[in-house]
Amino acid sequence: MSPTFRSLENPNYRIWFAAALVSNIGTWMGRVAQDWVVLTEVTDRSAAALGIVTGLQFLPFLLLFPIAGTIADRFPKRTVLAVTQAVLGLTALALALLVAADAAQLWHVYAIALVSGVATAIDNPTRQAFVSEMVPARGLSNAVALNSASFNLGRLAGPAAAGLTIAAWGSTVALATNALSFVAVLVALAMIDGSALRPAPRPRTRPRVLDGVRYVRRRPDILLVLALVFVLGTFGMNFQITMALMATEEFGKGAGEFGLLGSVMAIGSLSAALLSARRERPRMRVLLLSLAAFVGASGLAALAPTYPLFALSLVPVGLSALTAMTTANAMVQLRSDAAVRGRVMALYTAVFFGGTPIGAPVVGWIGEVLGPRWTIGIGSIAVGVALVGAWVWLRMVHDLSVTFDRHRPWITVAVPAPSMPVRRALDPEPVR
Repeated sequence: MSPTFRSLENPNYRIWFAAALVSNIGTWMGRVAQDWVVLTEVTDRSAAALGIVTGLQFLPFLLLFPIAGTIADRFPKRTVLAVTQAVLGLTALALALLVAADAAQLWHVYAIALVSGVATAIDNPTRQAFVSEMVPARGLSNAVALNSASFNLGRLAGPAAAGLTIAAWGSTVALATNALSFVAVLVALAMIDGSALRPAPRPRTRPRVLDGVRYVRRRPDILLVLALVFVLGTFGMNFQITMALMATEEFGKGAGEFGLLGSVMAIGSLSAALLSARRERPRMRVLLLSLAAFVGASGLAALAPTYPLFALSLVPVGLSALTAMTTANAMVQLRSDAAVRGRVMALYTAVFFGGTPIGAPVVGWIGEVLGPRWTIGIGSIAVGVALVGAWVWLRMVHDLSVTFDRHRPWITVAVPAPSMPVRRALDPEPVR
């Protein structure tokens, strides 16, 4: 089998991958349909309301990450995932029924977004840590990348399917399809061979919620990744808002064109996931360069004069953003001890998604005051400032040095020997 897909040789992971793909397609259909309901059925194209809905979905990541991480490390992950997936399916079904009965109001969407956010906040770190129980450590980076490929295959097919479904049959069918897709994951969890799993050692004492925070505080390599991920997640990854506003407000398009934008972006994201799957291990240099590429690509997207050029610009945006996310995720997982991995991944999830309740309403407000293009431009500016800040901090505190070879397009990043955790994080090797 190709090295890109080597984790699929594992029967348990193969079952999980297939079910996750079905669920991801349904999830993206549900997200597009939910946004369309907010913009066209329960409000008069309110960007602020859309920002609040997005914020409510991600607020629990910030508030519940200590509890979510403790649950992931203390209880069997298959059981936790079965509960969270059932709750997510029921919330999706509730919204579908409300829309079908023409009874949906904005506060209903707010409440459902919050409940689904709580379930997802518990589900996410458990799901990520569960991958390390299905595959050996040497295959974890590949499995994480394939998870991203599955997610972005869903992003590729889901929005387009949602747009066509909404245009043909309405939002209710798209929302109901999302609810049904969660059944696939529940079936997969029942089919997985528990005897072939490699569960992390259970803590001898009851895990403390803040142990993950204390562990990360001693790891400057992980702290650096989390700082960059926070800015990217807070200001750069509000695509639910930016694409909806650009499609409807800036270019005057309908549901089909709105859904198509998510699929176009997924072309770049899927390419990034498959490229990441070929790498033997994640490297800091890949993370830094991909974030720099995101700054340039998102800046061009914000300036795109027409709908076709905007859609085309989303390919490099998706490529650079997904490369950064996949690399950061695999770095944090591989560099964390198995006994605290659930809590560390809960912190990672809180940092990445927890900024959205802050960023999404701000981005929505910017869209109403300054226009849709600034909802993308603010992300480009924020990530660029974060990269400059990281550079200055490393330069001042850790005596970072960067050398250029004029004979080859390589950059060498190095740190003095005493700063070993940061040296490991930066991978002081030539960067092509």
